[in-house]
Amino acid sequence: MEKPALQKEHQLGLGGVAIGTAFENITDDQAARLLEKAWELGIRYYDTSPWYGLTKSERRFGAFLSQKPNEDYVFSTKIGRLFHKVNPDQVPPTMWKNPMNFDYTHDYSADATKRSIEESLERTGLDRIDIVYVHDLSEDQVGDRYPYHMEIAKKGAFKVLSDYRSQGIIKAWGMGVNKIKPILDCMEAADPDICLSATQYSILEHEEAVDRLLPAVRKNGVKLVSGAGYNSGFIAGRNRYNYKQHIPKGMKEKRDRIATIAQDYGIDSITAALHFVLAADEFAAIIPGASKTEQIKDNVRAWKTDIPNDFWAALKKEGLIYKKAQTPTGD
Repeated sequence: MEKPALQKEHQLGLGGVAIGTAFENITDDQAARLLEKAWELGIRYYDTSPWYGLTKSERRFGAFLSQKPNEDYVFSTKIGRLFHKVNPDQVPPTMWKNPMNFDYTHDYSADATKRSIEESLERTGLDRIDIVYVHDLSEDQVGDRYPYHMEIAKKGAFKVLSDYRSQGIIKAWGMGVNKIKPILDCMEAADPDICLSATQYSILEHEEAVDRLLPAVRKNGVKLVSGAGYNSGFIAGRNRYNYKQHIPKGMKEKRDRIATIAQDYGIDSITAALHFVLAADEFAAIIPGASKTEQIKDNVRAWKTDIPNDFWAALKKEGLIYKKAQTPTGD
């Protein structure tokens, strides 16, 4: 029987958004140090995308992982955009602080999916991709063209990825999105294995996912990976929320109250946020990014920290987490 793409030792991974220069201009040397520290501390699941830094993050992950034993790690990347080289003055405005000279188009067709995977293998220098996510096929990214792109993906990307999985070219595939609806739509139309659920489930915001997403993936036998489990650094004190500058009303107060209670129990917010996500049976892994090696150390320390059961009871008593949300106590 084929082993699942992610096992218990892959619960804590490293995401590639920050290494793609999302929040600051991470250099090649800094990126290499971040990846080496993650490896040194036992992280063996690495996720990136050609979107991050307009192919920069993917190249950096590949340069690092191509020097490591092939069987010792799990690697995931994404399809959904095709990239073409442009002059520096033609690079489109994006969230990346220092992207490479590329422009892109969204394309979820069969041919584009095959080409995207081939190009990812070329960029990374790797000979395989374990998990492929269909990236940003959601209304927050493609707007009112969502139905159009979804229909193309049903006939194209979904079928190619299922076929590649059957052939053993990849181990698993699913959606990599910031919204719930595309995951639900994908499960209706195809047979994904694992989906990267970004900005939908965190200690600060999870009610809709508990009610709509988790029961659906459980019913379909689909696992989840948490992206932005720290709300893109907000839980750690950054002045951004889910990659945007707008902070939802009341969220700072909620974050600060959780931090205060955590301190009372001898832990911190990162530890609480990480264990909250992994407590849900549906989540196989969490993949926080990092722009400093200290952040990776903090994540590993948090992963290995035990949290008193009374902490979760205190959060539920104050209504800081949803009464139906799973916690490490099994409640």
